[in-house]
Parts: sequence; structure tokens; C-alpha cells
Amino acid sequence: MDQLSLFENEGYNFPEELLHFEPTFLSQEAADDLFNLLMREVPWQQTSKKMYDRRILTPRLTAWYGDERKTYQISGKTIFVNPWLTALKELKVQIEEQFQCTFNTVLLNLYRDNNDSVAWHRDRESELGNKPVIGSVSLGQARNFDFRKVDDHTKKYSLLLKHGSLLLMKGHLQEKWEHCIAKSSKKMKARVNLTFRLITETN
Repeated sequence: MDQLSLFENEGYNFPEELLHFEPTFLSQEAADDLFNLLMREVPWQQTSKKMYDRRILTPRLTAWYGDERKTYQISGKTIFVNPWLTALKELKVQIEEQFQCTFNTVLLNLYRDNNDSVAWHRDRESELGNKPVIGSVSLGQARNFDFRKVDDHTKKYSLLLKHGSLLLMKGHLQEKWEHCIAKSSKKMKARVNLTFRLITETN
């Protein structure tokens, strides 16, 4: 994969209507505090999915947060959310106010080490609506976030997401580009990723 930057000042101009990147959205202290809180307080779970007539454990841990007494449907699955932690609710509002968007849930992913990953995919569920805006905050270990064009896999780009950074995905990104976090042969520490989303409510 070409390890090219997505941004003009480092050699590649990725369209602003698809991505906005804030490498130091949170201060070092704020990012440290939030990372430690989530590692301590979140009821992390490992899910599984069926592939080729057998169930496979997802190579990361997850947790959902949102409004109390709400459930959501996404990809045919019912999502039961944990009630907002104060720190998560405050971060949601901060992103909403700065970028004029709206979220009602956040999916947390814990990549425990270099063996945890997420495969190539697009967040195109109908419950996210047309041209969804997804706010992705990274904490802990820096990991490469890889993109490739859906109709031309030779077009691949990588962005290093560091502790306290924010990547706002929007526009036609989910339609035209896939993304992943790959496994690595390099030893890595834990990373927590928060993806704020607006999901159509079922109750």
C-alpha cells in the first residue's frame, strides 16, 4: 500500500467535502483522561459473526452508548445502548457545535494490541441515512487508517490517527471509499476509537 498522506500539506489533497481532520482536537491531558476513563469504566464486549457456516470472534472489543431507554436497528441487528457517560456526552456536544452536525449514538472500539483490526468496509447502513456524517475520535496507540477506492483498489491511501485526533467522515465518502484498520507485525498498545453517528431511532 502506498503510505501517502490524505492532506495537501503532506502531498495529497483529499477533497474537503469527504474528510476533515483535526490532529490535535483534544489536548494531551484531555485525551489521557478520557482514555483512562474509558478503559476503566466501559463494559467492553467481544461480539461474533457468522462466516462460512461457523461463528468467528470479532478481532476487537466494542460498546455502544446513547440515550437511555433507546434501542436502534442497524444492519438487521437490534442495538441496546449504555446510557451516556458524562465525558462522552460532552464530547458529542463539542463535535456537534464545532461542525454543525447531530449524533445520537457512539460506537466504541477497543483495539487491544496489534493483532486487533477491522476489515475493509463502508458504513452504508440505511439507518445512517444518505451521506452520513461520522465523527471518529482516536485515543491511545496511533494506528494507520487505510482508504481505498471502491471501484479502483489501486487507489489506496493511509492516515496515521494519533492520540486525541478527530477525523470527520462525510459526503459521498461511504459510497465511494472503503476503510480499514489492518493488523500489524509491530507490537502495539491499546487504542480506543469512538465513532459518533446519527442512527434512525426505533423507539
